[in-house]
Amino acid sequence: MSEDRRKGARRATAAGRRRSGRRKVDQAPANPFPRLAGALLPLASLPSRHGVGDLGPEAHHFIAWCAEAGLGWWQMLPVGPIGPGDSPYSSSSAFAGEPLYLSLERLVDDGLLASTDVQAPTALARGKVQYGAARAFKEPRLHEAFHRWLKRGGSRKAYDTFCADAATWLDPYSHYVGGDHESTRFLQYEFQRQWTALRDGARAAQVRLMGDVPIFVGAESADVAAHRELFRLDAHGQPTVLTGCPPDAYSADGQLWGHPHYAWDAHKKDSFAWWRRRIARQLELFDAARIDHFIGFHHAWEVPVGERTARNGKWGRAPGRELLEAIAREVDGALPLVAEDLGAVTDEVLALRDTFHLPGMRVLQWGFGQGSYHAPFRCPENAVIYPGTHDNDTVQGWWKSVDVHTKQRFRAFTGGAAATAHWDMWRAACAAPAHTAIVQVQDLVGLGRIARTNLPGTPSGNWSWRVARRELSRTLAKKSRELALATDRLPR
Repeated sequence: MSEDRRKGARRATAAGRRRSGRRKVDQAPANPFPRLAGALLPLASLPSRHGVGDLGPEAHHFIAWCAEAGLGWWQMLPVGPIGPGDSPYSSSSAFAGEPLYLSLERLVDDGLLASTDVQAPTALARGKVQYGAARAFKEPRLHEAFHRWLKRGGSRKAYDTFCADAATWLDPYSHYVGGDHESTRFLQYEFQRQWTALRDGARAAQVRLMGDVPIFVGAESADVAAHRELFRLDAHGQPTVLTGCPPDAYSADGQLWGHPHYAWDAHKKDSFAWWRRRIARQLELFDAARIDHFIGFHHAWEVPVGERTARNGKWGRAPGRELLEAIAREVDGALPLVAEDLGAVTDEVLALRDTFHLPGMRVLQWGFGQGSYHAPFRCPENAVIYPGTHDNDTVQGWWKSVDVHTKQRFRAFTGGAAATAHWDMWRAACAAPAHTAIVQVQDLVGLGRIARTNLPGTPSGNWSWRVARRELSRTLAKKSRELALATDRLPR
């Protein structure tokens, strides 16, 4: 790009920011993906006294543990309001944070709750994530913290500044939630404060945060309610076609997700302003973000309303190149985005990814078949390699399900065995050329199928695994750090 064109793009971006009334996006680093290793752990999966992981002491402890373990990334799942089936991928807002992730301990520190207020039944600290019980316990206390904040009075400058900066998404979201609008705004303000403390702590520990951007948003969401023109809806505001994916190895019927598709012509008319704001918000929270279902930027599966499965859909085109160009102008630097380029990938999808120099994904659980695209030795440098993602079984679960020929190839490559398969696969990932290697915490610990995060195509029983503090041991951290050192992945 010529200097004149670059200056023009910067002026246009600055004008767009003034019109939207939000803060400038942090300048993207020259190299958003140095050679590092990292851990994949949903925020909800942290230990907690209150039934669900949150932004409190355990999150800061996990960052400290990652630093000790030589892990330079903490990748999370989406942190927006949790949707039906406890799914983080069916949120009621593409911008807001989930209030359940607020730390009651932090509100005690701020004088908005008493320590006796947050003493929970011991059952909430045990076992899996307990979304319903956590809500029943936390919501009245969050409401109480809000009222104590109101009574405290005094300066509200920081709160007012946050509300003004976030108005383009906060106002529609608070109206969508209904009830006390100021209470909703306060909880989002507290989410921002607690998140900023977490990110500051992560930066000090040289641990980067990676988010996850679901490509679609729910039909029942603040975004659809406030921007009906941006979605393919009928006169009554109902989707005319639904999202999903065709039949694949996960499901013979495909997956019917049920989100509305985008009205891309409307997005083009305002230079993809909603998308630019959306990515900017993610980069306020995270150092990089994974674009879930990246192929939807090129083509997406359109299922007619009324279908009970995704079998009878068809592919529709999307203006991915124009969209990513608009986002690139907003960031004005290397795009700190990861393309989840799995599924029905075509040469055109790969070309779109490569045009913007986005790292794609390789999954080693698929890497030991004959001639596999995901083989560790076929992985390029500009990629993120995983033993498995949140949609995969754990490695120990995988080992029990694969055929004997896959096991033979795995042993021949790694020299491993059944009991150490999880660590052998992680070693192979760390030794691969990819600049980024990410492992599920379940696979660092070596847990079996019962610790699986998600089974695609199933509406319930997912997103509930939770790590125990004792599993994040000093011994495991030492072993992890030694591997990061040996494979040149320690943060610098």
